[in-house]
Amino acid sequence: MYHPFSVAETTKTAWTIYKKNFVTIIVYSVISVLLLSLLKFAVEYLSPRNFTYEMITSFALVFAQAYTTLGLYKLIFTVIDSEYYEFELRQVLPPFKSILSYLGVISFIVLFIFGFSKLMTKLDDYPNLQGLIQQIAVLIALYFALRIMFFVTYIVDDQSGGFESLKQSYKLTKGYFFKVLIMLLIILLFIALPAALSQYPGLGFLWIGIMFTYPFVNIILAVTYRKLVYSHQDVDDDIAETN
Repeated sequence: MYHPFSVAETTKTAWTIYKKNFVTIIVYSVISVLLLSLLKFAVEYLSPRNFTYEMITSFALVFAQAYTTLGLYKLIFTVIDSEYYEFELRQVLPPFKSILSYLGVISFIVLFIFGFSKLMTKLDDYPNLQGLIQQIAVLIALYFALRIMFFVTYIVDDQSGGFESLKQSYKLTKGYFFKVLIMLLIILLFIALPAALSQYPGLGFLWIGIMFTYPFVNIILAVTYRKLVYSHQDVDDDIAETN
């Protein structure tokens, strides 16, 4: 039967999927962290003071980050869709096209922020105006960040292009702004809480908790995306039946 979007049900469904596939998802997360840590170590400590080598290793690190991020989403969607049958390793490997789409969106966002920052420096002589514009820009940025937060899921699940995924995410969140905002706050809580607690003396080990909460919040994001798609299409909510 059709289920309207519910924050509580979405979180519960994500938790159910996480518990059922805990070992698979954590093993992938640990391998990804180790791989990225080794590449980061190579970039920072093993690379010679050579511009070409540093550029190559830095690009390899960025590519690996994109690959592991999309791979995690690919794994999440695969375990959701393959609940009743076995899946193969190749099913969780993101295609090269998706990686390029993802990097294209990230590059566009970074360049836009960089350009805006440069523009703001021209207002250094007008601090009051500069501050006002920056405050307004932050609010606008937060709004659009919320509306396009599902671009990754579209790139992975729908194999959409970069700009196409942005438009799809913007359309998907229409009419669900405040519910999606609540989901985003839940996601931030699971990431920020262990990070904040690890700053206290004797609790530094809690940063490891992010290794467990990070995949969970991505499951929340994937399930939220699927449920919003079902809500817009007014079709059976298959994910809800996994509860």
